[in-house]
Amino acid sequence: MAAFYKNILARWQYISTHKFFWPVFFVAGLAFSIAAATFDILDLYLQLILIYVGINIILTVSLNLVNGYMGEFSIGHAGFMAIGAYTASLLTVNIFPAGALNYLFPLAIVAGGMAAAAVGLIVAVPSFKTRGDYLAIVTLAFGMIVKSGIENIEAIGGPRGFLGMSKLTTLPWVFFWTVLSVWVIRNLVYSKFGRGVLSIREDEIASDLMSVNTRQVKIIVFVVSSFFAGVAGGLFAHALQFINPRMFDIIKSTDILIMVYLGGIASIGGSIIGAVIYTILLEILRPLGIWRMVLMPLMLVVLMIYRPRGIMGMREARFFVPLRDLLAAKLWKQKKKEASDASA
Repeated sequence: MAAFYKNILARWQYISTHKFFWPVFFVAGLAFSIAAATFDILDLYLQLILIYVGINIILTVSLNLVNGYMGEFSIGHAGFMAIGAYTASLLTVNIFPAGALNYLFPLAIVAGGMAAAAVGLIVAVPSFKTRGDYLAIVTLAFGMIVKSGIENIEAIGGPRGFLGMSKLTTLPWVFFWTVLSVWVIRNLVYSKFGRGVLSIREDEIASDLMSVNTRQVKIIVFVVSSFFAGVAGGLFAHALQFINPRMFDIIKSTDILIMVYLGGIASIGGSIIGAVIYTILLEILRPLGIWRMVLMPLMLVVLMIYRPRGIMGMREARFFVPLRDLLAAKLWKQKKKEASDASA
């Protein structure tokens, strides 16, 4: 039996590292999501759960880029999500022609992401003039400012919220944006620029001495993270068809943090696992009402005690690692073994 599982694992490792794995996965996943939405292969409830899972994956992976890979601590992700949600909603309700919404929806999502990225740039420039935990304080204040600001703008509904959006967020669109966000962030992390991001987490002073422009790297990473938070917000608004400021308060930011640290810091695979587990558990525990909001943070406390880095903290699923990195790691282990044997 052990040999059977070992053989299965070896085959999976071979398939997952093949150069055609991701194109085939994307085409197959997109085809299934289109079929599920068109021919009702999955009922509407399951489709909605999968949509929420995809949106949470985008939020978790994008926040992990800042909190996990870069080693900073941001707690205002819900604020950027709110900016993306309201921007995309205003475009589809008040500006874009009703007859062309299906074609212009991607533009609305990109606009929501760009608006969040622009605000992220405004927040990042003064925030990264300092070091340490100041980003947490700034982003906490930012989230409160966004919520309070929206509540006092009557043109977008104020505290009553904003509605009138068509249900434009479908399973295929969520699958597309989820894969795109994971692909972009994965490529960023494993690029030369990404090495600079990781060096900041390990030792910012040493990174600065090694000619990494740490402030510029921080700003770019924060803007990219904000962009995808805005994308998730636009998708969320057009899935629920109603948004209000209370949906984007500190509790929402805490939910995203829980998913990040549940799955594991500095791990794309961990972010996906954390988002899937948390979203599904929330639905399973829905009959408990308010008690589910007690059990979920309690689960995180237990996890932090027994596994502080999360389920896959500082480790990556093999199929997210570029082939060149896998070969380099294999060669390093081989040389280390040869050196050990020679010394023995």
